[in-house]
Amino acid sequence: MPLYEHVLIARQDLSNTQAEGLIEHFSTVLADNGGKVVENEYWGVRTLAYKINKNRKGHYAFLRSDAPSAAVQEMERLARLHDDVMRVLTVRVDEHKEGPSIQMQKRDERERGDRGDRGDRGERRDRDGDRGGDRGGERRERRDRDDRN
Repeated sequence: MPLYEHVLIARQDLSNTQAEGLIEHFSTVLADNGGKVVENEYWGVRTLAYKINKNRKGHYAFLRSDAPSAAVQEMERLARLHDDVMRVLTVRVDEHKEGPSIQMQKRDERERGDRGDRGDRGERRDRDGDRGGDRGGERRERRDRDDRN
């Protein structure tokens, strides 16, 4: 059977248990139609890139499934009809990656992978020893002007 990955976005005013209940609901829809959910993840409430149905945030859920296309079409149809689901994205993949999805991995592991640790850089100062940015320039000009007078 083909392998799929699904991302569901549910309304922000649902509780965590209700959002996880949606995962279970759509998992049973796939199972009833001859498929199976290999893995599911609840990503939590995240900020959307743009408003969807007047919502700025949404509960994200991720499913990996091994199901026939008819089961996936039925799940998507029911998700579109469900009032709590704002968006569904389904992607067919050649194979499922082992371990957690990229969203669930720690941020440090993703960002520091090829750069490594930069270590302690010490305290930053400009040439005059001032820690501030442009604020110090005005003060120095005023101080120099006062010293001349």
